[in-house]
Amino acid sequence: MTPPELVLFPDATALCEGVASRWLDGVAAAARAGELYRVALPGGRIAKTFMECAAKTAREARLPLGHVEFFWGDERCVPPDHADSNFLLASDALLRPLGIAGSRIHRMRGELDPAKAAEIAEAELRSVCPSAPDGQPRLDLVILGMGEDAHVASLFPGAPASVTAGTATCIPVIGPKPPPQRITLTFPAIRAAKAVWVLVTGQAKEEALHRSLAPGASTPLGRVLAERPVTLFCADLRLL
Repeated sequence: MTPPELVLFPDATALCEGVASRWLDGVAAAARAGELYRVALPGGRIAKTFMECAAKTAREARLPLGHVEFFWGDERCVPPDHADSNFLLASDALLRPLGIAGSRIHRMRGELDPAKAAEIAEAELRSVCPSAPDGQPRLDLVILGMGEDAHVASLFPGAPASVTAGTATCIPVIGPKPPPQRITLTFPAIRAAKAVWVLVTGQAKEEALHRSLAPGASTPLGRVLAERPVTLFCADLRLL
C-alpha cells in the first residue's frame, strides 16, 4: 500500500476552493498540451460546493473547458431532472454555468433499466478514454466523496461478490440508502485512473476515515487506498 497524499484544510469551503484550483491547474495543463482531459465527477454534499467553486474560478480565469470530457463516479436511478440526480447537481453547479457542450457530457442514464444504463456508461467510457494495461478505460481523474460508512461512489460496505469482484467498468448496484438502485464505477475502473482524489469533510466521518487508513482495512475506501495511490483532501476532522 502506497501511503495516501494528505492535504489538510481548516474548513470545507477552503477545501473546495483548494481542490477546485488544483483541478483547474490540471485542466489548463491539458489544454496547453493539446490533450483531452477526462474526469469523473462526485456526488454527495461536498460536491455542490466544489463544483460551484470550480465554475467561479474558471469564469474568473477565463479558462476554457472545451477539451474536458465529463463522466460520473456514480448515479442514482432517477431521471436527470430529479432532485436526487448527481447529473442535475453538476449541471446546475458547473456544466450549465460554464456552457459545457452536450457532446462533452457523458451522464449515467439513471432513467433507464440499471443494467442497460451501466452497459451504455461503460461503452461511452471506452469510446472516449484510452485503455489502461489491464484493459480498463483510463480516466485522467476520478473525484470521490466518502460517506460516513466509508463508501465511495456507490461501492458500499458488505456488498456482494457481484460488486466487489469482476472486471466490469460500470455496474448496477443496490445500496442501503434511498434511492437504493444506483449505477457506479467499479473498483477496477477506479484503480485504472491516472489520479484519484477523495474529499472528506466533517467530524462524523472521522471514525470511517481512521478505519480506512488502518493496515488491512476492509472498507470500500480502504480497498481503494490499498490498490493505488490516492490524494485525500480533508477538512473539519482530526487525523491523529
